[in-house]
Amino acid sequence: MAVIVHQTFTIKQDKFKEGIENLREIKKFRMENYNHKVEILTPISGNDHTYALLSTYDGLAEMEWQNKKMFDDEEYLELIGPFFLENIAEGSMYTQIYRTLKDKSNEKKNDK
Repeated sequence: MAVIVHQTFTIKQDKFKEGIENLREIKKFRMENYNHKVEILTPISGNDHTYALLSTYDGLAEMEWQNKKMFDDEEYLELIGPFFLENIAEGSMYTQIYRTLKDKSNEKKNDK
């Protein structure tokens, strides 16, 4: 089952350009160096400066392994440090973790 991490945060208005560029760099770095997919979600409705990262992993263990590798990587920490400290509003990050629901097996249907 895949694990999906949905993180929302508010980019400071006065740091908007820097925040978006930093977000693009983070996505590119993660896609090139780690085994998961990352998407940047932009608002269509709701608060204009609330953005999200949507990360998809092969499973919970893979998510834990990739996160450990990322937070042990000095180059990655140099990317996210300014993003968290300078570009997003303090206390605005909210993280939710989901897993996909396995489809019902066709074998059980055939047994009936």
